[in-house]
Amino acid sequence: MDMDSTSSTAEYDRLIARHHAMRLRRQILAPAPSFAAAPAGPVGAPGGDRSAHGGHGGHGAHIGPGAAGMSGASGASGPNETYHRDHDAAADQRLILGGLGLVTPFADLIDHLYTFMFRRRPFLRALFPESMEFQQIHLERMFEYLVEHLHQPDRLAATLAQLGRDHRKLGVRPVHYEAFEEALREAIRLRAGAGWSAELDAAWTRMLRFAVRSMVAGAESALTEPPYWHATVVGHERRRADLAVVRVRTGEPYPYRAGQYGTVEHPLLPHTWRQYSMGCAPRADNELEFHVRRTGPGGVSEALVEHTAVGDRLRLGPPRGTLMPDDDTRDLLLVAGGTGLAPMKAIVEELVEHRPRGRRVHLFVGARARADLYDWPALAELGGRKPWLELIPVADDVADGPAGPGGRLAEAVSRAGDWSQHLACVSGPAGLVDEVRARLTASGLPATRIHHDPVLSRL
Repeated sequence: MDMDSTSSTAEYDRLIARHHAMRLRRQILAPAPSFAAAPAGPVGAPGGDRSAHGGHGGHGAHIGPGAAGMSGASGASGPNETYHRDHDAAADQRLILGGLGLVTPFADLIDHLYTFMFRRRPFLRALFPESMEFQQIHLERMFEYLVEHLHQPDRLAATLAQLGRDHRKLGVRPVHYEAFEEALREAIRLRAGAGWSAELDAAWTRMLRFAVRSMVAGAESALTEPPYWHATVVGHERRRADLAVVRVRTGEPYPYRAGQYGTVEHPLLPHTWRQYSMGCAPRADNELEFHVRRTGPGGVSEALVEHTAVGDRLRLGPPRGTLMPDDDTRDLLLVAGGTGLAPMKAIVEELVEHRPRGRRVHLFVGARARADLYDWPALAELGGRKPWLELIPVADDVADGPAGPGGRLAEAVSRAGDWSQHLACVSGPAGLVDEVRARLTASGLPATRIHHDPVLSRL
């Protein structure tokens, strides 16, 4: 082992020891829990937010290792309890937004952040994929999401808890957040220059430490489950030149619900995770199905479509997503574009077995051409002799309606009936999701009954 490696290992050991000492000190000094204290908010079922459900090719890099300092990361109070006992989250949001021009564009801030972090903590580089492109895009969107939702700390904490739970597969531990905050604050000071103030510094620090408390809480809530699952490929079927349906089997149950998604790591691209929805309802034989469209050269989607065969081994991160609520029995409107069909097919499969009596389902499936309706035969077989299920294909090459992302499918949905009393689930590219949501809300369907996975979780 060379001197640089020895130094890095010693520094890592010091960080770990410091983390444990700080945690022990907090435990000793923390007041006894009060029975009257408000319980921590829910960390939620595995979930997230993926508006463009591009999951089917979205970015799976992690946000950090983190976004905040260790101070208070494992404190006695839950992350959802209060943003901060003595500060207003909305006031901090206004302050941060007012000074955002000092540190943006976030892409430049993130370049400085990683430069500082890897220079001071070179051992952390091993936690990241070889290419940092997706990682940087993800972190940029994460900062945007934090600032945008800071005035809703309970909602924000639930999303971040899910993200922290998912980060376990990357080997991220609470001690890593300290190094991240140190580098981030140095990067912010460099970007902001003389315009930075003590008030801005305090507001950013509170926001970032709130984020890490939420993420650590999510990770600690999942200590009894594996950080990832091993899966063996048991089927690989090319449906088009750029699309494959990949079937895998895990060695132990993978606890997901129909409509959720998981992250996938291919052995050709270590530490690189991308999100794909499960295309089938949970099965007793632990078999899962992913619909993968190749989105570009050199990525996970290309590896899964072009370089995967029966017998290959993959790793799956924890399931996430809240596309399909389980406490609503209204008639369902399902809208899918491209490989956004995967979670809708899983939902329909589950309803075939467990449909509430009297519930009706309409499934619209959009594609550029009829030839691109890659899973239609399986859908037609699934829906055969099911009078409660109506399948409606919409292909751009035969449908009327405006052009543009999701335009024709959204038009077909809005013209097909009155959906104001339905529950809607939408999955597909970002343009499609936005267009369908706009048309449905304009026609009287409340936005609270239009479900999709928001932008953050497709990263």
